[in-house]
Amino acid sequence: MIDVLAHYIDIIAKIVEVIGVLIMLFGIIYAFYRAIKMGAGFTHQAYTEIRQTVGKSILLGLEVLIAADIMATVVTEPTLRKVLVLGIIVLIRTFLSLSLQVELKGRFPWQNKQNKRSAAKQGPNTANNAASIDK
Repeated sequence: MIDVLAHYIDIIAKIVEVIGVLIMLFGIIYAFYRAIKMGAGFTHQAYTEIRQTVGKSILLGLEVLIAADIMATVVTEPTLRKVLVLGIIVLIRTFLSLSLQVELKGRFPWQNKQNKRSAAKQGPNTANNAASIDK
């Protein structure tokens, strides 16, 4: 019974992996479709639009691939080697996701928009004044 369940979960994990890859593929196709639809030729705005859309599809695809890796690892016998390999894969994909997030948004995910805006409005001397007050 457990072997049958493990077999089906393994099949589901492989299907989820294919879905993750398809998300990235269709995201790239959609990005170029949107750029062509803009009709302005290959301008900076079109380039930015392609880059943003491709980046978002890669982020989503990486998240789905991480889920597939977790499913595939849970099904198999949890040896130390397999767990370490999963950990390394998740770390690499998480680092890639974080890098893409910073590239797309210009800030880390845990930074909210208001902190960035208020710091820009207050100017560079505000941080120095706040530091001197804390002392």
